[in-house]
Formats: sequence, C-alpha cells, structure tokens
Amino acid sequence: MDRAIWWARRDLRLEDNQALAAACSRAGAVVPLFVLDPAILESDRVGEKRVAFLFGGLRSLDHSLRQRGSRLILRRGDPAVEVARLVREVGAGAVFAERDHSPFARERDGRVAEAAPLQLVGGPTVRPPEDVLKSDKTPYQVYGAYARAWRALPWDSAPALLPSSLGVPPKLDSLPVPESPRQSEESYLEATEAAAGRQLRSFTAGDEAPIYRYAEERDRLDRDAASGLSPYLRFGLISAGRVVAAAFEAMDAAPEETAEQSADGWLGELIWREFFEHLLYGFPHAQDGPFRREYAGIAWRHDPEGLAAWQEGRTGYPVVDAAMRQLAHTGRMPNRARMVAASFLVKDLLIDWREGERWFLQHLVDGDPALNNGNWQWVAGTGADAAPYFRVFNPVEQGRRHDPAGDYVRRWVPEVAAVPARYVHAPWTMPEAEQRRCRCRIGHDYPAPMVDHREARERTLAAYAAGRAPAEGRTYGAQ
Repeated sequence: MDRAIWWARRDLRLEDNQALAAACSRAGAVVPLFVLDPAILESDRVGEKRVAFLFGGLRSLDHSLRQRGSRLILRRGDPAVEVARLVREVGAGAVFAERDHSPFARERDGRVAEAAPLQLVGGPTVRPPEDVLKSDKTPYQVYGAYARAWRALPWDSAPALLPSSLGVPPKLDSLPVPESPRQSEESYLEATEAAAGRQLRSFTAGDEAPIYRYAEERDRLDRDAASGLSPYLRFGLISAGRVVAAAFEAMDAAPEETAEQSADGWLGELIWREFFEHLLYGFPHAQDGPFRREYAGIAWRHDPEGLAAWQEGRTGYPVVDAAMRQLAHTGRMPNRARMVAASFLVKDLLIDWREGERWFLQHLVDGDPALNNGNWQWVAGTGADAAPYFRVFNPVEQGRRHDPAGDYVRRWVPEVAAVPARYVHAPWTMPEAEQRRCRCRIGHDYPAPMVDHREARERTLAAYAAGRAPAEGRTYGAQ
C-alpha cells in the first residue's frame, strides 16, 4: 500500500515497536498519529503528574520523528472519529496500532475498527494473553502456576527493527503538544526513550548493578532499590521485551549465585506485571468489582473524613503518612509503601479498596489500570491469587522492619524529624517530656493515631467474615 497510519497509544517509542515496524514494512509512507482522548484526559482516574509525563513523551516522540524526516500528527477527540478522518485525509490503506488489553481500550478499538482498517500488532506484554493459558484454554488465576507456564514458553528476544525512514509525511493539520503542568524538581521525570534506556542500563549492567541487590533491598523504604522503569513501561517508552531480555542477560552475567537469584526475582516482578495485564483481559468484571465475587457483600464504612485523612497523610501512623505524602508530592511510591498504605485504608479503616484504587490512579505517574487493580485487590484479599483476607499489615511493625532508622518517614513527615528511632514509627508512645523536646506533641504537632490497629483489625476480620458469601464449588473469576 502507498500510505499507512501508525496510531501510537501507550507505545511512545521508535525502537522495538512491532506496530510501527509492521506499518513501515507494508507501506511506502507512514503517518504517525496520536489522539488526545477527552474520555481519558478528563477522567477522574487521571492526574496531572501522569498527564505531564505523557505530554513529555509526546514531545520526545515528535522530536525523534522529526530527526527522521517525519513528525507526529496530534489530534483531539473521539479516536473512532479522528482515526477515520485521518484515513480519509491521507488515503491510508491500513491503521497499525499496538494491542491494548484493558476493557476500556478493547471497547475503543472495537469502535475504531468499525470506522477504519485497524490492525493490532504486538502489545504491552512480552506474551499475549492467549499464549499463557491452562490446558483447558482458560486463564490462570494463580500467579505461581502462571509464572511457571510463562517461563516454560519460548520467546523471540530479537527486537523489531527500527525503521530507517517513515517516508515524507503529507501536509496535515496537527495540534501542538500541550504544555505539561508544572512539576517540582522531585516529581520531574525525563519522559524520553533515551532516558528509559539509560535507566535500564544503570539498573542491570555491570557486576555491581542494583539488580544484583534487588532481592535484599527491594522492600527497604530507606533505600532506592527499585528499577525506576515503571513509568517508562506504562507509556511504552521502552518495550517489555527489551526489559525482560535485560533481566535474562543479567542472570546469565551474574557474578555469583545469589546475584543470579536476585536478578531472577526481578524477572518474577515483571511476570507479575504480565499476570495482572492478562488477568484483567480474561476477567474484565474485576475492573469495577471484586474478582472473587463472594466478597461483594462486605459492608465497607462510609467515612469521608477518614478517607481524606488517609489521602492527605495525617493518619497518625508515620509510615502510612510518609507514603501518602510522597505520592502526592512526586507521583511515585515504593512498592512496599504502596502495600502498607493500601492495607491501612482497607484493613484498618475498612474503606472500600476502590476508593484507594481511584486515588492511586489519580496520582501515580506509572498508574496502570490492570496493575493498580491487581495490586489493590491483592491487598484487599478480593483478587486472584490474593493474600488471605485475614492478613493485615501492622503499620508500626512494617515501618520498623523496612525503615529501621526512620530515614524514610523523617524525609516525608517532618513533624517526626527529631524523634528518636525507637519511637519514630510509634511517636505516641513517647513520654510527654520527650514529645516536647522533639517538638512532636501528639495531638498538637502530629496527629494521634486515628484508629487502634489491634481493634481495627478485629473489626475488619468480623466484617469480612460476615460479608463473605459461601464459595464452595465456585470459580473465583466466573462471569
């Protein structure tokens, strides 16, 4: 065909992009398109930090395209209308796009396919959902079994070739990339393909690479042990295949057995990402309700004041407050902090996990519907392969274990900056004289705990037991 359209969505890169490579291999000229969809940008599940990162990625993509004699065509509106309009304008024989697995994306792509010659190629995961199924061709619902099946499958690690030329684009109307909302220095991330590559190399390359300490340090809140790749994977500034290949390469190059096991542990986290993507694809009902339907009857508390205190980081538990303030300020949060903060909302305050899921999506730079949903339901005990509902994180013990000197909480909760380490995760236990000396008077300088953890735990266990329907003979994800 003479012309094709590459419709970029969450794959804002040129390297290892199967949809772009397919378009370039089948057309003389390729027109790159991105559609600003009001249904996404104006959603109550989208916040300014993720939008800022998206706009940065679009500017970077346009720059890279212009270096190759092309440019990004930016339109705003309903994708079904805008994609079809551009097809008519350029006389395109096909529209190539990377497959997306979310219920929203599948409904959108169905409407676009009715209006334009859409071809979906590749996807945000290494393996498509239909490649990792049980023997009866149904999706896995337990991570361990899924991971074994995922690892047993061969895969082609060769990246899709970077096109040398996309052809000269015709003269077309295009919107400028909107200016990003202003970001603080701590929240700013360079949203470029080059930055994603540097981040991957800094985490995985060399005998002293952080990937070889990942197993030991991953849960430490006072150390920056994460790969930092999640925002780049979220918007496809780097491909899942390239990241997984780097994990295997690090395992092969590990200087010792413990280092290899650590790298393998990080690969396991990448497989968790694929598991949650595939899970929402196979069981879309989990987007709006519990994956395990027997938990639909839990009597959640309606507590706007408690929800606001959690959102604003003033629960009286320093590790929870630090996590929530870091989220609000930077749009990022370590995985352990996410679990502790989520557990507090659901298990200590008995507030519906969907309230927290929405709040995280509003603020996380790497907010992804499938991963966010999967993680929240794991903590709540309502999801596939979930922790038992009676597993409740103790915020004091979690802080002591994963932030032993209190460095993490002191950074984000300045009210406890002068509190000694033995009290920093439970400052209300300080004698009054010590509180005055540290300028951390409970109930004055810093809130008293909004709930007693032991009492809250018992309340939650009772609510789950009362609201849990019998599950005998039931498949958790059955429609």
